[in-house]
Amino acid sequence: MGLLGFAAVIISPLVILALLSLRRIPFGYIIGNLKARRVSTAMSILGIGVVIAVMLSMMALQHGVEKATVSSGSKDNLLVMREGAETEMSSWINKDAGHVISALPGIAKDAHGQPLAAPEGVIIFKLPRVGAPKGANIIVRGVTPASFELRPYVKLVDGRMFNPNTNEVIVARRASERFLNLHPGDSFVFGPQTWKVVGTFVANNTAFDSEMWADLNYLSLSRKRGESYSSMLVRPVDGKAAADIKSAIKNDNRLKLQVRSEYDYYAAQTDGLMGIKILVTIVTFFMVIGAILGTMNTMFSAIAPRLRELATLRALGFKRRTIIGSVVLESAVVALCGAAAGLLIALPINGISTGTTNWQTFSEVAFSFTIDAFVASIGFGIAFVSGVIGGVLPAISAARRPITQALREI
Repeated sequence: MGLLGFAAVIISPLVILALLSLRRIPFGYIIGNLKARRVSTAMSILGIGVVIAVMLSMMALQHGVEKATVSSGSKDNLLVMREGAETEMSSWINKDAGHVISALPGIAKDAHGQPLAAPEGVIIFKLPRVGAPKGANIIVRGVTPASFELRPYVKLVDGRMFNPNTNEVIVARRASERFLNLHPGDSFVFGPQTWKVVGTFVANNTAFDSEMWADLNYLSLSRKRGESYSSMLVRPVDGKAAADIKSAIKNDNRLKLQVRSEYDYYAAQTDGLMGIKILVTIVTFFMVIGAILGTMNTMFSAIAPRLRELATLRALGFKRRTIIGSVVLESAVVALCGAAAGLLIALPINGISTGTTNWQTFSEVAFSFTIDAFVASIGFGIAFVSGVIGGVLPAISAARRPITQALREI
């Protein structure tokens, strides 16, 4: 059970109590109370909004990184790697094994009748980056035409495609914006080799937007990996064929390879981003505490001048639970308005591009802060929980005060 699920179990009775109070005390009464103290209500909403905005910003960071990583993999493709390898860079498949895999039954065919099986080589270049002249790691992927057919969302947007068996490369547009001298027409030196950038591509906000692609054969020979690949990507014709391919590779002791869906592989890569997850969790925890305390302080301040009013309601026959429900509901309304303000404050960061290091691959991952419906709904959910919890103590404090004592309060 997640944090929100646990909180939902805790606050459900309070929410029911708040809704039942509407049968006795009209919602207009709650809105009227908020209007009567416009300035303090606005300041409370703004304060909660700032807290929610910080939390949404951190969640947008995590969501953007995970979206860029996990969305890279297709559930329709199978990724074959060395048995026990966690990443493509620590994997190798010899060419003979590659021929065996390509000949397996159940692999889909392209328009020319060739199997949709793409051997790929993955290595790392360390190149100067904006703000890091000493360099940062970028993944260089050796590909074949089948790689583009298996990933149709990778599209060339500037320049031209690299020629086979040459030192030409194409670079993801995001990577070209973050690294130096990676625009079409530029050239750079890595090791003993000079490389020419001839085009840029986009990859639908996936991890491939952080990569550089080159001809597989030339890259393998230049990096002295001519007899092996890093991985193979294949497209089964259907689910049954996928199971048969997995079984055939697993049971062939000559190969000593593992196979899983491309989606599962990239989902596992998020383990290398654990530092971001921990940071977001810590910040979210303290932001929730801040929102609860802020809401509680607001409601204590709001109730203090209204003790006689609440006592009068009780003298007129309203029960304690009705008074508690109305105060909790009022608190929740303030918190939800704060969430709306927080969303507006945080929206300008939506789509801002930056990068981080994936410690699984030791390479840079470019991503965009992402505030979508999922992130916004979590923000509103946490604000609602904070509002309900933050209103409980002030509500109970007001409802338990003896009527005679409260009526004497000034």
